[in-house]
Amino acid sequence: MADVLSITQHYHQRTKYDPETLSKQGRSLDFSQQPSPFKDYKLGTTIGLKKYLEQGVDTSQMQWQRLSRLLYCSYGITAVIPYPDHPLYLRTAPSAGGLYPAELYVIAGEGTILPAGLYNYQVRTHSLLRFWDSHVWSALESACLWHPALAKTQLAVVVTAVFQRSAWRYEDRAYRRICLDSGHLLGNIELAASICDYKAHLIGGFVDQPFNQLLYLDSDQEGVVAAFALADLLEADQNLPPSPTLLPSPTVEDFPKLPDGELLSYTHTATSITADDITYNNLLPATTKEDKYNFPFCLKVPLSNTPVDWGADLIDLKESILKRRSTRKFTGDPLNLGTLSGLLSFTYCPENYQEQGLDGDPGFFDLGLIQTFIAVLDITDLDTGCYYYAVQAQELRQIRFKNFRRESHYLCLGQDLGRDAAAIVFHTADLQSAIARYGDRAYRYLHMDAGHLGQRLNLAATHLGVGVSGIGGFFDDQVNEVLGIPEEEAVLYITTLGKPPPPPQE
Repeated sequence: MADVLSITQHYHQRTKYDPETLSKQGRSLDFSQQPSPFKDYKLGTTIGLKKYLEQGVDTSQMQWQRLSRLLYCSYGITAVIPYPDHPLYLRTAPSAGGLYPAELYVIAGEGTILPAGLYNYQVRTHSLLRFWDSHVWSALESACLWHPALAKTQLAVVVTAVFQRSAWRYEDRAYRRICLDSGHLLGNIELAASICDYKAHLIGGFVDQPFNQLLYLDSDQEGVVAAFALADLLEADQNLPPSPTLLPSPTVEDFPKLPDGELLSYTHTATSITADDITYNNLLPATTKEDKYNFPFCLKVPLSNTPVDWGADLIDLKESILKRRSTRKFTGDPLNLGTLSGLLSFTYCPENYQEQGLDGDPGFFDLGLIQTFIAVLDITDLDTGCYYYAVQAQELRQIRFKNFRRESHYLCLGQDLGRDAAAIVFHTADLQSAIARYGDRAYRYLHMDAGHLGQRLNLAATHLGVGVSGIGGFFDDQVNEVLGIPEEEAVLYITTLGKPPPPPQE
């Protein structure tokens, strides 16, 4: 008897790219139908935040400055590419195809600098639009199943996804990219919070429909994917220990035959939490972080794990957030092992950065579910091949011996980044085990965690002068086959690392 697939396993299988069928799936894009990457409201009160980005703000306005900087570093516009019909507004968080499916909201209770109510972050004007002015904090607590951090704070940041922004281009596979893009944003929020003296307590377990209704969302078009309780570290009573982040959903195995175009929305709805009797009091403990694979007779390479220096007051981290760009081309030249070790240190070892003022226990859902493999194409003092990254042992364990340039070019759908990179990082997970633990909602958690890790790689690479670009389109099954990655590991995300071209001469 064949194994029964849950809806997210079915979704993952259905949305795999396959070399035999991908060329037949091509279609031209109708740019006249492209959804706007910005949300507009007909009514509301605007609070401008631009002036608080300036240096030398009066001390009485420091709270405004911290909130303004938090939102700008999280999702603000940092450049504009002036295309004739549709200017492309580049933001601090990367997005597949520059489509930016995520929206950012702020919810204020009583006693903050903001009047109580609901706010949408208006990216184009760097402002907050207050579209509802009633006290809503108790409704937020209820939707979040009385998460403990919300009892001590009165400010929350909410991330939603507008599905059609990505589905317009990537169709049903867009849900993967939506969750990855949301993960990029979660990474930015967590780091920006540290820069601005906040602790961002991640909340992934909530009852979806009441939360969507709280924000007046059309849940067929837009849905909440994550939230943060924003604790002020300058207030003693809000300096809370880390909080739980996630709850399980049901596992859906009985679902109808879904035509193309309906798979994404059905899958998102199926990953929802509906039962209001689940609470954080009966939360499952997070998976123990351990090195899953110890291949016999493999070469083991220890890493130096030297922390990246982010400078006084984390000024270099802030600059990296603001100047980060996805690299479009690599030179094919090597990187050194010390640089790769530094990138991995910042991404996977946050406890090493507490002395620099960063959160040593940042908001991830369950990193014990994520595995990391690295295809080494040209790293000095390191043999080419595919390695398993054993995070706890801080070593690379070689599982396949060869140079994968030609294969990685093919696996990344013929993108030159896959051919010319010095190293390629693959985030994977055992879907069956994750779903057994957290239900179908695990699919959200896994991809957002992978995106969060990818964003930490992005920022460390930017700081160290390394070219970096995430890739969400790849031949799924062939990655495992070519690199020797165990079959049960589903590939979630790829990040390419390499030497960028020199900057143009002025």
